[in-house]
Amino acid sequence: MQNRRQKVAQHIAQLDPEQDAIAICHLLAGYEFPWDMTRSLELALLRTFCIPSVAALLDRTQEFQHHAQKRYDDTGIIVSELLKWGYDDPRGAAFLQRMNAIHQRHNISNADFLYVLSTFIYEPIRWIERFGWRKLTPHEKNALYFFWREVGYRMSITDIPPSYEAFESYNRDYEQANFAYREANQRVANATRQMLLSWFPKGVRSLINPAIPALLDAPLLQALGWEPAAPNLKTLLTTSLLLRSRFLRHLPPRSQPDFFTDQKNRTYPAGHPLKDIGPSSLLDQLNTRQ
Repeated sequence: MQNRRQKVAQHIAQLDPEQDAIAICHLLAGYEFPWDMTRSLELALLRTFCIPSVAALLDRTQEFQHHAQKRYDDTGIIVSELLKWGYDDPRGAAFLQRMNAIHQRHNISNADFLYVLSTFIYEPIRWIERFGWRKLTPHEKNALYFFWREVGYRMSITDIPPSYEAFESYNRDYEQANFAYREANQRVANATRQMLLSWFPKGVRSLINPAIPALLDAPLLQALGWEPAAPNLKTLLTTSLLLRSRFLRHLPPRSQPDFFTDQKNRTYPAGHPLKDIGPSSLLDQLNTRQ
């Protein structure tokens, strides 16, 4: 059983992290760590709210205050379509083009684009390091870097650091220099928190709410204006996730992929046409161009 569980990792080890980055990331996101990838990218979303310039833009658009679930689902769909199909496939390329069209309306600095891009690499790696059923290899970490670096090129992002290590340093340095509390950060984060709570029955939301910050670090909590979770909640959640990882080690490898786009979501229960992806205020404008 354990040997069978390792067969995808063994296949990945035979691939080139740069030339085969699409194939490796497809296997990591769809077969090895689908649930972990989704959770880690939720944390990545929260981290972007800690950058005042990013949060101010999101606060002005009011998308999270009024359409938080759609904004969350749209982001998840675009990322998942890229990981599922790759940026060279026509379907993956179409969703990447859609994302570029959405961003073009806003004056977003290259530095902010770089930071957000970096979170798609390093937040999954850090989550899996803590809670994955196995560790990622350096080979796999580099594949994630090369995958998202290429996405960055196709978003016209410049000055992408030239190595995994250099981009990780950029990520940490940018957070240290730019994480700062602003009311806009908190408004956008609170709207997202209310969305997360809406997934649970009303009777348990009061129990879930204080646990949401349990896995968040102190700089993130301070920049969002959130109180830390009680120590017993942090211990309970951490222990539960570690037990989950131990359990998964004894399961057979996944025979079918499980991407975010393979599941029914709250915004698009019947499917997600490309023309419906994007902020509500932009849909008519974007669809007219196509």
